[in-house]
Amino acid sequence: MFLPEFDREYLLEKEYVFEEKTDANRNGLIIRNWILPVGKYNFEKSNLLIILPNGYPEVRPDMWYFNPALLLVPSNSLAKQTQANINFEGKIWQRWSRHYPANEWRCGIDGIHTYLKKVQTALENAT
Repeated sequence: MFLPEFDREYLLEKEYVFEEKTDANRNGLIIRNWILPVGKYNFEKSNLLIILPNGYPEVRPDMWYFNPALLLVPSNSLAKQTQANINFEGKIWQRWSRHYPANEWRCGIDGIHTYLKKVQTALENAT
């Protein structure tokens, strides 16, 4: 397990179903059945992957990934900056290219709890 205790406690407190997985020297936090904004995507839930960089939590995560891939409805189109994929644990994950500005990541304060808010906001605002 590689998550800091405060992140693990947060995820357990919020009753997320999560796993800490390592694949090809990448540490990935997988949150199962992430609830998506109602009526916005082709699924109600998808698995969310956050690859945590070496040095996390002092170093911010960059981008996140969904499996299965998400399409906006009713157009059935990809959201902007989601056209690329990665392979993690033998599964294809849709990359959401959203970046946390370096000057906004507060070492010792930010963690998974603030990063998940960024994910949720991006999902709500995606076009």
